[in-house]
Amino acid sequence: MHRKIKADILKCYKVILLTKDMFDAKKRSEIMSHIRSKNTKGEIMVRKHLHQLGFRFRLHDAKLPGKPDIVLPKYKCVVFIHGCFWHAHQGCKYYSDPKTNAKYWIPKIQQTQKEMSRR
Repeated sequence: MHRKIKADILKCYKVILLTKDMFDAKKRSEIMSHIRSKNTKGEIMVRKHLHQLGFRFRLHDAKLPGKPDIVLPKYKCVVFIHGCFWHAHQGCKYYSDPKTNAKYWIPKIQQTQKEMSRR
């Protein structure tokens, strides 16, 4: 499927190849709504351990850059919990390359790894 999109700045037309999704917009929205960005298993595990150790914290503070998963205000410390799929940590037994649409996902995951190594 090809679509012409007018470039506002250049005042010209560009042709962009778009891949057709196998689901309609409503079904894709439903599927994506089930992917959690908060309260993941890893996040809950870390929170339980911190709480057992006596730490008190806040969750997902949007006022801070990057919206950290856990904020320890008393210690002026934040915790980001990185999932195995997006970050593909070296030697992680829980990560496996995506089986479907690998041409799309693998470069995206590699880009995330490059960005994380710069931090």
